[in-house]
Amino acid sequence: MHLNKKKTLASLVGLVLAGAAAMASAQSEGTQGGVTLQYGVGDHYKRYTLNYETASVWTHQFGGNWGRLDLTPEFGASYWTADGSRTPGHAWQFSAIPMFRWWAGERFYLEAGIGATLFSTTRFANENISTAFQFGDHVGMGFLLTPNNRIGLRYSHFSNASIKRPNPGLDAVQISYTYQF
Repeated sequence: MHLNKKKTLASLVGLVLAGAAAMASAQSEGTQGGVTLQYGVGDHYKRYTLNYETASVWTHQFGGNWGRLDLTPEFGASYWTADGSRTPGHAWQFSAIPMFRWWAGERFYLEAGIGATLFSTTRFANENISTAFQFGDHVGMGFLLTPNNRIGLRYSHFSNASIKRPNPGLDAVQISYTYQF
């Protein structure tokens, strides 16, 4: 990796963590933000992600025992690596995804979101994805272990919605750990 790319990555990680620390005092219970680490696998590739999620920007408390629905923005940086001799063998991705999380009770949630992503290349792992701009579609579920620790499982699909052909898309199944502020 070139020195400039390392500096850029270090700066991005620093900005995400600094923003997370600055917003930590503004969080309220049940809607706090956090930092997430994800590891994902797909068809001949892996995805490593660092996400920052803000506090919920919208919350609806359902009546009875129906739980709560939160809208939480997620901002992320991902590094993709291809298996074997597939080329190009790596790519960066930056994303902004509004995630809806339905908390069914105190600890369990289901989530879904669609948002914009930007890849550093239009070719990855022997695939021509045609455009650097892609949409990210996500569905998942998770569990709140403690008030500050969450684990989850998420399926993600990235494609350009046929803006340009070919449009093979990239898919990843990910496990995640979130530290909530």
